[in-house]
Amino acid sequence: MTSHRQIPIVIVAFLLLECAAPFLNPQSAIRDPQSGKATSRNPQSAGSPILNPQSSGRFTLEQILSSPFPSDLIASPGGSKIAWVFDFQGKRSIWIAEAPDFRARRLTHYEKDDGQEISEIVFSPDGNFIAFVRGGPKNSAGEIPNPTSDAAGAKQEVWVANARTAAMLRLGEGEHPIFSRQGNRVVYSRDRLLWMGSARGGGERKMFEIRGQVSSPSWSPDGSQLLFVSQREDHSFITVFDTRGSKLRFIQPSVDRDIAPRWSPDGRRIAFVRLFNVANTPSANREILRPWAIRVANAQTGKGWEVWKSGSSEMDSYPNYPSGNVLEWVAGNRLLFSSEKDGWFHLYAIRAPESNDGEPAEPIALTNGDYEVENTVLSADRSYALIATNEGDIDRRHLWRIDFVETSRRDVSTHNPPDAAQITRGDGVEIHPVIAGGGKQIAFLHSTARDPFLPYVASADGSGARPLAPQALPSDFPAAQLVQPEQVVFKSGDGTTVHGQLFKSRDASGKKPAVVFMHGGPPRQMLLGWHYMYYYHNSYAFNQYLASRDYVVLSVNYRSGIGYGRAFREARHRGARGASEYQDIVAAGKYLRSLPDVDGKRIGLWGGSYGGYLTALGLARDSELFAAGVDFHGVHDWSARVGRAPAASSADLIKLGRESSPISSVDKWRSPVLLIHGDDDRNVAFNQTVELVRKLREQGVQFEQLIFPDEVHDFLRHDRWLQAYHAAADFLDRQLK
Repeated sequence: MTSHRQIPIVIVAFLLLECAAPFLNPQSAIRDPQSGKATSRNPQSAGSPILNPQSSGRFTLEQILSSPFPSDLIASPGGSKIAWVFDFQGKRSIWIAEAPDFRARRLTHYEKDDGQEISEIVFSPDGNFIAFVRGGPKNSAGEIPNPTSDAAGAKQEVWVANARTAAMLRLGEGEHPIFSRQGNRVVYSRDRLLWMGSARGGGERKMFEIRGQVSSPSWSPDGSQLLFVSQREDHSFITVFDTRGSKLRFIQPSVDRDIAPRWSPDGRRIAFVRLFNVANTPSANREILRPWAIRVANAQTGKGWEVWKSGSSEMDSYPNYPSGNVLEWVAGNRLLFSSEKDGWFHLYAIRAPESNDGEPAEPIALTNGDYEVENTVLSADRSYALIATNEGDIDRRHLWRIDFVETSRRDVSTHNPPDAAQITRGDGVEIHPVIAGGGKQIAFLHSTARDPFLPYVASADGSGARPLAPQALPSDFPAAQLVQPEQVVFKSGDGTTVHGQLFKSRDASGKKPAVVFMHGGPPRQMLLGWHYMYYYHNSYAFNQYLASRDYVVLSVNYRSGIGYGRAFREARHRGARGASEYQDIVAAGKYLRSLPDVDGKRIGLWGGSYGGYLTALGLARDSELFAAGVDFHGVHDWSARVGRAPAASSADLIKLGRESSPISSVDKWRSPVLLIHGDDDRNVAFNQTVELVRKLREQGVQFEQLIFPDEVHDFLRHDRWLQAYHAAADFLDRQLK
């Protein structure tokens, strides 16, 4: 149940850091993403004095959580500028780097750990301005996150920053900003409608009135028409607003749910996805299947036709992939789209006919095999794409290039996918690529097991990679003291293959306590290195911290996660339908018990959100195996409301949901637990912890609690993470040591 924002958290003051020379801890090497070979951490500062050199031994939570976390990496339309958000110990700011040397500098200056996010950054067409959102979205009660409990309250606002002078302009309350084609105005969402403000200063105005909620706006190539989705209760329309006559028109309205509209490069056609409204009752075995189709319509007349339609198997259902589904126009008059019809999240291309005449075309598989595509970004001319996948390295991510021009020349009857060119490789993780320098360079986020994520720039083929802001990493960050997690693969009780990462101290001896870690989501995948999501960046840091304190930590990629195919992610009887993934947690505990250096009587659990659910389930069902646990904002009763989702609708599913929940096994719960929760949680209702505590008290189960007033699901304040992890480490020490 962890949210998908990649805002993903980060102990020296920022002003001191900026005044310091760009020194880095030189004791650990970085792997070049293109060759996989070890390189200097900061070749530009060779010969610089070493600040606070680390020696072997333990490090503090403050040190391991001190690195800035990068997110929202973007490039300007011409590729001459790169920008991203750095979250440095809760102080969030935009950074920018410009061609030709791409030397990074800080653009905005927010100096407080106040929990106010910066997100949705976007360049103007000329690259001279950046629009962004400061503050989080409203909860169901219409409240903006206010984790400092500021008596003045908090707002979510759209701002514009001058990329050269850093001058700031507030446009108004809202989110989801996009620039006009001319770059002089910004459109953004507020109160379910669209508003427009001047990027140079002036008032704002509502663009038009329409029923429902407006989402996914985009300008036509000539900038005169705005395309968007009008969401209604049980259906949605593709809609065009013509600014020249202030008129609205609907594109092929139906009883179905139409989403993801895309202008063709010439503005004459619109492609979109149609999700069919069909009767499909939820069952104990699977989610509702969602048949879908890709349609193309004439942008002026609205006349349209079906280009492709999904099959009827479970694999054909519209993908529910956390990184988002793909639909884009590409070179050769083709549409690029994503599908799981072969059991994995892959890319396909299909010809987009000018009319409904002739036989429908067949799609070409652009990627295939036992791996999944995580990111896709198009070149300016739409002739190729950069993708991030786990091809050939299932527990990491690397970058590849796919050429659409070559694809368009293929005989579609052969169904032979083109050869993708691998750009990065090695023992690091590369993700979220963007194209820079007019296509001659790329930027991306890169980490290793010891080096946390930083934005990198490299040549288009991946060579010459270097960090964009090496000076941002504190000099006392303990990279040299971190362990390289070991990939482990074991079998669950029903024979399912499960992957995990094993963290072990290099110096510890004797029988040690152990901990099983479970991610949230659950469609997530923990990697053999620092994670690219804010929440799991912190989780990885805490696992490293526990390993430094002589724990053996096993991070489990249990079924229902991504990276291992649709059948694994959409596993039968998972979660509220039977908790089949819990077998994987038991198998992880038994795996740890089998290790000669683990004390089998001192195995604990920790996890957040869905991982908190599995933590509580383990303590409730198997207190003999799991001696203690730390449960961050976990789900405890599937039969009750969970966050925004209501309880199950049928009596059978309500009964099954409760039987699949920790709350149903509290009578067997014996092990102590620490419960951590923020009471403005928008993902897992705070009442889930309230109700569990009532049951634990009735049963006399030992529990401790750490409650954060006004804090959301994945904590917005850095000091909350420090408090939570200090409390968790202290609790595990007292219970397992």
